[in-house]
Amino acid sequence: MEFLILGFFSGLSLILAIGAQNIFVIEQGLKKNHIFLVCLICSISDLILIFLGIFLFHYFVQYFSPIIELVFNILLIIFLLHFIYSKIKAFKVKIDFGENLNSTSKYSVAIKTLGFTYLNPHVYSDTIFILGNFSKNLMLNEKIFFGVGGSVASFLFFFIIGYLAKF
Repeated sequence: MEFLILGFFSGLSLILAIGAQNIFVIEQGLKKNHIFLVCLICSISDLILIFLGIFLFHYFVQYFSPIIELVFNILLIIFLLHFIYSKIKAFKVKIDFGENLNSTSKYSVAIKTLGFTYLNPHVYSDTIFILGNFSKNLMLNEKIFFGVGGSVASFLFFFIIGYLAKF
């Protein structure tokens, strides 16, 4: 149970950072545009990526040298430094919520949601690298509880921000 709670709060602490995917979910909520579909795609995608990260690091720790783990951590640090720098540079960019997308098809919204999810490096850093790396020393059953906790945090977060923005 403690690893479920640990996974929940670890996942929640990472997802609270407002990135491109979260802004897209909020924007779709404000436009009242297929918000259930958007939240569901984002949540299921996070679940998949969280467990991919957990078991990817589990695999690397068991079968490869610690050098690969070091390389992943260095790449993550480089990415995070680049991400922070790009956010500081783009501080004054405005988002236009005036565009009416209520007539946008579910297919179009689903494709955009998948794009904002799987083309967003921030999603990979949180789910695969940070949560995966964090869980590398846990036992297999502890990893599963940790992943479920992180996934529950993702589901709650996306549906809360999506529907709060809608209302």
